[in-house]
Amino acid sequence: MAHAARLDPTAFAAIYERHRAPVYRYLRSRTTSDDEAGDLCATTFERALAAIDRFRPSGGGMLAWLLRIARNAHLDALRRRERGTSSVDSVIESADRSHAGPEDAAVLRSLIDDLPVTQRDAIQLRFAAGLTAREIGVVLGLSERAAQKQVERALSALKEAYHVD
Repeated sequence: MAHAARLDPTAFAAIYERHRAPVYRYLRSRTTSDDEAGDLCATTFERALAAIDRFRPSGGGMLAWLLRIARNAHLDALRRRERGTSSVDSVIESADRSHAGPEDAAVLRSLIDDLPVTQRDAIQLRFAAGLTAREIGVVLGLSERAAQKQVERALSALKEAYHVD
């Protein structure tokens, strides 16, 4: 798909259709509104289209490349707003569906927001975007093993803070 998009920008539509949902879910987990996530998702795909010639299929593949762009777009937006807050609505919605009540979701959101940045990014990429450790590593610039360790540490910290056995 990337090769075709390099030759014909209209072919980029297939990339967009295939990866729009996970990119949006990831961004929604990091923003405070659907509109903000939608704007950042659009920015992500605009940047990806402009940079399609620099895509290399090695590493985590197209989705990991797009999520790295999405992460950078989000960080750029935060810098412009002088360090806003992020939310983890997708992760919270998953918790809501698994018997957690609204109070539990608020506590979980707060606990995730309090994680160290790399752990928070890793957990959001894992559960909001559905990435593997390898793909998370590509997005965060870590080895697969280091990415998996960040997910494990985040889960451990959340379990301990949330008092889950």
